[in-house]
Amino acid sequence: MPKIKLLLLLGFLVSSVFAQSPADSGISTLVSTPSVFASSVPIVVATPVATLSPAKMDTGDTAWILVATALVFLMTVPGLALFYGGLVRKKNILSVLMQCLTLVFVLSLLWVIFGYSLSFGPTIHGLIGSSAWFGLTSVSMTLPHFDAATGLSYAPTIPHGLFMMFQMMFAIITPALIIGAFAERMRFGAFLLFSVLWSFAVYYPVAHWIWGIGGFLGSLNPSGTGAVDFAGGIVVHITAGVSALATALFMGKRKGYPDKMSPPHNLPFAVIGGGLLWFGWFGFNAGSALGANGLAVTAMVSTHIAGATAGLTWAGLDWIINRRPTMLGAITGAVGGLATVTPAAGFINIWGAIAIGFLAGLIPFLFVMLIKPRLKLDDSLDAWGVHGVGGIIGSIAVGIFASPLINGRTGLIFGDTSLFTSQLKAVSIVGLYSLAITYGLLKLVNVVSPLRVSDHEERVGLDLTQHKESAYTVLD
Repeated sequence: MPKIKLLLLLGFLVSSVFAQSPADSGISTLVSTPSVFASSVPIVVATPVATLSPAKMDTGDTAWILVATALVFLMTVPGLALFYGGLVRKKNILSVLMQCLTLVFVLSLLWVIFGYSLSFGPTIHGLIGSSAWFGLTSVSMTLPHFDAATGLSYAPTIPHGLFMMFQMMFAIITPALIIGAFAERMRFGAFLLFSVLWSFAVYYPVAHWIWGIGGFLGSLNPSGTGAVDFAGGIVVHITAGVSALATALFMGKRKGYPDKMSPPHNLPFAVIGGGLLWFGWFGFNAGSALGANGLAVTAMVSTHIAGATAGLTWAGLDWIINRRPTMLGAITGAVGGLATVTPAAGFINIWGAIAIGFLAGLIPFLFVMLIKPRLKLDDSLDAWGVHGVGGIIGSIAVGIFASPLINGRTGLIFGDTSLFTSQLKAVSIVGLYSLAITYGLLKLVNVVSPLRVSDHEERVGLDLTQHKESAYTVLD
C-alpha cells in the first residue's frame, strides 16, 4: 500500500510538471508576447494564438518605465536644448531653447490626438496605423496592450497608456534633432509648420513601418522576421539625420560660413547638455526593453560602453590629426556613440558595443572634420554627420554583430545573413523616403511661409528678431 501511494504521488508530480504552462516552466522568454523593440524574437507557441491571453501588469516594470519616460523627456529639455544652445552664437541661444521647448508643447498634443494611433494603431496594409486610437480611444491607463488577432503586445507588463507616453518622448526629440542642421537661420513660424508636417509625413509612418504591429519593414509580426530597431536608430536617427541633410542643402549656408563663423559661444553649456543626453540615454535605450529585466541591463551596458568608446576614439583622432584633444570633439564623439548604438543596444554583447563605438567615433569624425568642409555643407551642429551617419552605421551593424544569445536574432559574424539583408532594406527605404519627403515639405512650407530669415535678421540674431529677448544682459 505505501508503495502504491508513493507511485501515485510520483505520477501526480510528473504529470504536473508536464502540464505546467510555458510561463510557469521557466521558458517565458520564448512564449511571452514580445515588446515592440524586442520584436525580433520569434514567437514559439505550442498553442493556437486564440488561446493566448495578455500578461498582467508588473509593478516593477511599470515603475522602471515611468522613470525611463522621464529620462527621455530630459533629453530634449534641457539636454538637447543646452547641447545645441551652447554650440550656437550667443545671439541665437534662446531661439534654440524656444524651438526645443515649443516642440514639447505642440508634439505632445499632436501625439495624443493623432500621432499615437497613426504610429501604433491597427495597421492599414502595413503602411500606417488607423484612426481607431485617435484621442487615445481604447488606450487603457491601467491595463497592458494586447492584440487578440495576432497574439502580440507592445508591452505586456505595463499599462498601455504608459507605453504611449514613453513613445511620445521619442516623437518629440526626433524632429528636435533636425534643429542642428538649420540653427541660426530659420524663421520660428516656418519651423513650427515644418515640424508638424514632418511628424505626420515622416515620423508617424516610419514608426509604424518599423515598430507597429504588422508594419511592412519591421519584425513585430507572428513570424518575428524583418528589420529590428531596438530604440530608434532607424525611426529616430536616420529619419532626423537624413532630413537634416535635406534641410541643410535646402537652406544653404549661413552668412560668412565657414570663414567668419565664431566658435561655440558657451562650450560648458554644450558639455552639460551632452552629459544630460548621456544620462537620459539610459532611459532611451535601457527603457526600450520595456521592463526591469536582463535585457534592460544588457542595453544599458552596451549604451554606456559604446558612448565611452566613441568619445575616446574621437578625442584620440583629434589628438593625432589636430595635435590636441578637444572638449567639443570628445562630447560630440560620445553623443555619436550613443546614437549609433541605439538600434543595436538590445541585440549585441560587450564586444559588439565596443566595435560599434569605435566605428561611431571614426566614421562620423571623418564626415564632420574632413568631408563636410570639402563639400562646404553647412550642417550647423552636425545633425547629419553625427545622428544621420551614426544611425545608418548602427542600424546596419545590428545585422553584423547581433548575438543570438542576447535577443534571438543572429548577425553576420554568427553565421546568418537574413537580418543583415533586412537591415539594409530598411535603412535604404527609410533613408530615401526621409530625404525625398523632407525636401518636398521644405519647398511646400517655403511657399506658404518663407523659411529663411532676412540678412538683417540673421546678422542681429534670432533671439531678438524672432522672440524680442536676449539671453545675456550687458551692464554699462
